[in-house]
Amino acid sequence: MASTVSAFLSGLHRNWTMLNPPAPPKEQNALKFGILGAANIAPMAFISPAQSHPGVIIYAVAARDKTRATAFAKKHSIPVVKDSYDDLLNDPEIDAIYNPLPCGLHFEWTVKALAKGKHVLLEKPSTSNVQEAETLFRHPLLSQSAKPPVLMEAFHSRFTAAFHLFLTTLDQPNISEAFAVSPIPKFIAADDNIRYDYSIAGGSILDLGTYPVSALREAFGAEPTECTEANLVPMAAPRERCDHSFDATFKFPNGGIGKIHGSLRTPVTELGFSNITVKHRPVPAPEEEDAKKEGTQVTRTRTVIFYNFMLSNHYHRIDVTDEFEVTRDSSVVKRYTRKDFKKAYTFEEMGKDANSNPYWSTYRFMLEQFVNRIHGIEGSGKFISHEDSISQARALDMIYTKSGLGPRPNSKYWTENH
Repeated sequence: MASTVSAFLSGLHRNWTMLNPPAPPKEQNALKFGILGAANIAPMAFISPAQSHPGVIIYAVAARDKTRATAFAKKHSIPVVKDSYDDLLNDPEIDAIYNPLPCGLHFEWTVKALAKGKHVLLEKPSTSNVQEAETLFRHPLLSQSAKPPVLMEAFHSRFTAAFHLFLTTLDQPNISEAFAVSPIPKFIAADDNIRYDYSIAGGSILDLGTYPVSALREAFGAEPTECTEANLVPMAAPRERCDHSFDATFKFPNGGIGKIHGSLRTPVTELGFSNITVKHRPVPAPEEEDAKKEGTQVTRTRTVIFYNFMLSNHYHRIDVTDEFEVTRDSSVVKRYTRKDFKKAYTFEEMGKDANSNPYWSTYRFMLEQFVNRIHGIEGSGKFISHEDSISQARALDMIYTKSGLGPRPNSKYWTENH
């Protein structure tokens, strides 16, 4: 009972501090960031994490409506408001850009930022489709100099100690099935929300489905070879080209099956954590005592469930269940189960030498590694590579193609320049 109360109080303190992080003095060489747009995601995904990072200063913001940008800057203590996106990119004081614009604008303003020599932390999904992703992440601007700007897709969920720990529990070649679920309540996005604007790559697959698809790819450690099934629920007219809920199935190179389910219309009564369940094929377990007996074989079948993989540092649990079967002379003589429950809110908890803090949000873990990458520091070793982002976009396009809705359209800027 005492341990339960202690864990509960620790969780409350961790989450309170996550929402009210300390503000250490900024380093002399801190990177100055500019924010493109006054997006609703920016406070949680970037402004709050930056507050606790000594190497990051939020220097400026720009929005299509300067009045809105001014109000946003005042609310979040951002010292400089620019007249336009171009004005922001032209400021030599700015080292890096955070781009949380609607997906259909990602390609244009990321290319323009890279052309100005700015590092870019790009909100997911990175682009409208794989064609844009290939153009962006293989752009000459990213390879034409000895020290090109850093571009990274902001897949915050994959940077935490918990996600690292989850991956250590998997035997990737022997995964038989993985199922990832991501529910979001209906009140988050009304029917007229920009998430359902087809012209700027709207739809639940890109907005929400990108999380479970990414989780599957990480779990298998491989890219899907085919999307065998895709059932998307479209919005009512005139937004019928955008989906609000999804189910999809992938094949992976090892013969395993990956499935996703999610909705931006989940009833409050059916809400739960984002979970991924990973099942393995039976494999020999020679380390077991029974296996050391002559004529006896032992197999292990593992199931791993990672609860709350999207926002794991608020709360998570990793359940590992191993089912053993002992056979002798082709007959089953014994079965038994071994269960383990794991968690890690810092890298120290999982025995990894990398900077972290229990009050860090998933976004703060990500920001740490983005800044590390700019400075050439290894840190936790995690980085969303350019080819990773291309593969992610390709998997998302597979779903839209299989569903019949088709991939999201290229942006006007991409079309005019290619």
